[in-house]
Amino acid sequence: MSDLLHLWSDKAAVSVAVWMLLSITLLYFGRTPAHHLLLALGHGLRQGLRLTSRALGQLEQRLTQRNRDVLLAAARNDSERRIEREFARIQTLVSRELAGYPGLQRQISSAIDNVETRCRDAAEEAPLPPAWSDVVQMIAALPSHGDPAVAKILTTIKEAVEETHRETLKAWQHSSASRHKLLAGMQPQWRTLQNRVDDVGATVDALDKRSHQLDQQLQQFEAIRRGEDAAVRSLTSSSLTQFFISGIVLVIALLGGLINFQLIALPMSEMVGGTSYIGALKTSDIAALVIILIEVAMGLFLLESLRITRLFPMISSMDDKMRRRMVVISLTILTVLAGIEASLAYMRDLLALDKEALQQSLAMTSAAAGVAASHAEFRWIPSIGQMVMGFILPFALAFIAIPLESFIQSLRTVLGLLLVAVIRVLAIGSRLLGQVSLHSATLLTHAYDLLIMLPLSVERLLQRRRNAAPATAEAVATDADEQSKDQHSSVSERPSRRSRRTSTDDALVASA
Repeated sequence: MSDLLHLWSDKAAVSVAVWMLLSITLLYFGRTPAHHLLLALGHGLRQGLRLTSRALGQLEQRLTQRNRDVLLAAARNDSERRIEREFARIQTLVSRELAGYPGLQRQISSAIDNVETRCRDAAEEAPLPPAWSDVVQMIAALPSHGDPAVAKILTTIKEAVEETHRETLKAWQHSSASRHKLLAGMQPQWRTLQNRVDDVGATVDALDKRSHQLDQQLQQFEAIRRGEDAAVRSLTSSSLTQFFISGIVLVIALLGGLINFQLIALPMSEMVGGTSYIGALKTSDIAALVIILIEVAMGLFLLESLRITRLFPMISSMDDKMRRRMVVISLTILTVLAGIEASLAYMRDLLALDKEALQQSLAMTSAAAGVAASHAEFRWIPSIGQMVMGFILPFALAFIAIPLESFIQSLRTVLGLLLVAVIRVLAIGSRLLGQVSLHSATLLTHAYDLLIMLPLSVERLLQRRRNAAPATAEAVATDADEQSKDQHSSVSERPSRRSRRTSTDDALVASA
């Protein structure tokens, strides 16, 4: 480098000046190719980036359409499953509530007949007085005329008439009591009939609600089948909501699995050995993790067999007998694993107790012994708590299949939206970068001219002078031509005036 610097002279300034002069000269003579190279490079980059942006835009459109198709297909399957489930509920309701409708109708008809019979029997019928009572009453009203025998006969007849009225009144009271008794006996029949009618009304109301829900689901299914934009926006929003909610539930389940792992990791080290390793991990940790994963797998199979989730279509398509067997097997294995975890949790508590006793024996004091004796009687509380947690956590982890299914289904939509957003940003960035490259090439050409501004200024000055001399000659020639044209035009105008005068005289002679 120093040799090149002192190539032209021992003085660095002179050598640098020579190098600069040579460089400026080379740059001046290579100005046009360099400008062409920079502009071509800028245009090439701009065209390439525009093509890249256009390709990314087309990829974004195809990916958006694919996301839309996937979302509509998933929503269509989900809607079909809901409609199928709603039809199954309606069928269950009809078969359970309305299967005994003929018997219920017979019971209602029988109750109505009994009520009608009792009402007819309870009709009020006033007892009619005997036909001879008027004659006897008329005879009793006859005057006795002071005859004691006649008076006695009439008194006897009057007493007979009054006795007859009392018997008639007693018969009427007995009839009223019987009628009231019949009416009182109708109350259970009325209540039974009212209950039956209420049951039928409740069943019909439930069917009406189910039918309205089914209509709404069918309308939603039609909108999804037609691919309406409003349905797509609603499904996209619903997928995002399901993604975040199921993600939160999965995090909670993961924390529960971590607690379960801590419960069984220590006793597993006593069972399989704490010094055994598989790779960088302890064999006991791997065994505990496998137990937890088997519990999750059994939970998946259990919910799949119950047709709550649809992660494995093969299980859902099995016949009912095989699915029931899978339910029994999965639930049995899950219960056995829960019992094993409960025993391991109890074993962990014993190991912790032994460790604590060992530490206390190594540093035993009277005060510590007293505290330990006071705490020993409550040791069963954490033991039972750990056993209950060890038994319940496997069943809680079994329900992880429900949020897992929602998370997987919504994850496709979320990933598609994120990928579309990334592609759109790349397309916009490519277009902007193309414009920046073109302007950068133009800016480089101006910077190139700035490096050779001295020879370029000289060239422009000479060019301006060369252009100025022909322009002056051309201006002089133009002025001479204009003067000659003016003279020629004045000479040519004279005959024309003379000719106009001649034509005017000819016209006057002709008119005379």
